[in-house]
Amino acid sequence: MFKKKDSKGEVKEMQAVNPVIILACIILLAAIMTYIIPAGAFERVAIPDTDYEAVVPGSYHTVESNPIKPFNLFMSLTVGLQEAAYIIFFLLILGGVFKIVEATGALHAGINNLIRVTSGKEIVLIPISLVIFSLISALAACCEEYLAFMPLMYMVCMACGFDSIMAVCLLFCASAVGYAGGMTQAFSVGVAQTIAELPMFSGIQYRVVVWAVLVIATIAYAMWYGFKIKKNPSSAYNYEVDQKYRAEMDFGSITEVEKISGRQIAVLAIFFGAFIFVPFSVIKWEFYIDEMAGIFVIVGLLVAIVGGLKANEVADNFVEGAKDLVWAGIIIGMCYAATNIMKDGQIMDTIVNAMGIALGGTSKAVSASGMFIFQDLFNFLVPSGSGQAAITMPFMAPLADILGVTRQTSVLAFQLGDAFTNVVAPTSGEIMAALAICKVPYSKWFKFIGPLWAIWSVLAIILLVIAVAIGYA
Repeated sequence: MFKKKDSKGEVKEMQAVNPVIILACIILLAAIMTYIIPAGAFERVAIPDTDYEAVVPGSYHTVESNPIKPFNLFMSLTVGLQEAAYIIFFLLILGGVFKIVEATGALHAGINNLIRVTSGKEIVLIPISLVIFSLISALAACCEEYLAFMPLMYMVCMACGFDSIMAVCLLFCASAVGYAGGMTQAFSVGVAQTIAELPMFSGIQYRVVVWAVLVIATIAYAMWYGFKIKKNPSSAYNYEVDQKYRAEMDFGSITEVEKISGRQIAVLAIFFGAFIFVPFSVIKWEFYIDEMAGIFVIVGLLVAIVGGLKANEVADNFVEGAKDLVWAGIIIGMCYAATNIMKDGQIMDTIVNAMGIALGGTSKAVSASGMFIFQDLFNFLVPSGSGQAAITMPFMAPLADILGVTRQTSVLAFQLGDAFTNVVAPTSGEIMAALAICKVPYSKWFKFIGPLWAIWSVLAIILLVIAVAIGYA
């Protein structure tokens, strides 16, 4: 919600555009594009020891046009919801468990005591969170997993005097930086290097530099915003909405905080222990959504027992918490619907081919920068890192050979392009779900992320030019 003066000079409140409307427009645009952009396809071959197929360079050919039928446009939502079901149901389980923890009173008591202990020093939360979460993403490719942390980070940031936008930043800007400097994450870097026929995780030294440069820039920007809203809370971009929900949270006065009970401490130990165990299990045993959901179901049961909740209380709170995240699930399903329409219309390969042709005949530095810009734009269509790698890297790797750019540099361009758009694109289910959880309108988020995205992009081009200059391999 924001304010605007009418012709008489009176201030009126105006509703921010609902993200469902934004995504509905994107779905409609994607459908229209299937009628305008010629259908085409590359030949593909299986990549050994993976579930992916590689594009055969030079094999692009036009195919019979396959524009989406009007009725299929309306069916795209249910198809998108089905394809995203694993993420959506994970969110519903997470929301239910989070509500059970809230019902014990432990979370409220813990946050109130945290405010008291860290009073005046809350700003340290910013660099600590960005470093930790970006490293987890760089090492283990965590992104959608951070939706598990989102409700908690939202409450902590609101309680510590920051805002809802900062909560999204500390998790998902960290994820973007981690993906950009990905060191040992297999989902995008591993797949891209495999397709480019490079040793797995080679070139890690320079990627550490890339991560360090980007995380420092992100910390500086986030701390600027943090100091800004600490000095003047009304300068927060989502101030009006936050005020409404902060009042509902009612954290109380730090001078009136009751001593936390032993039972509440045990509940918090179980709950926070899960947030330590989850990233460990992802790295150690390659756990994913189903396993993580199982962990949180166990956490919910243990919390209910230790917190002394009755069976009906557990069931009622679980349903209530799941209901709170249904909207986020619909958002994710709509993102998948838009991508599916373009896949079914067979226009993605046409776009890839056209962009590849546009990069021909340029200098090495310009070519590397052009690859980054292409990947950045293409990520609006295919938010999946591994999926994008399977589509574009078979084409970009040999193109790099032709242009005189090392294949390692082409992989780096892919990494950077894949990472940054994930926190900007309205087709990215994870960021749209995070915004929905924290009640942040997309326009307010874009106001915050726009300048940071520009900073990232400039740094990315500089880092790619340096990679070309040193013959990064």
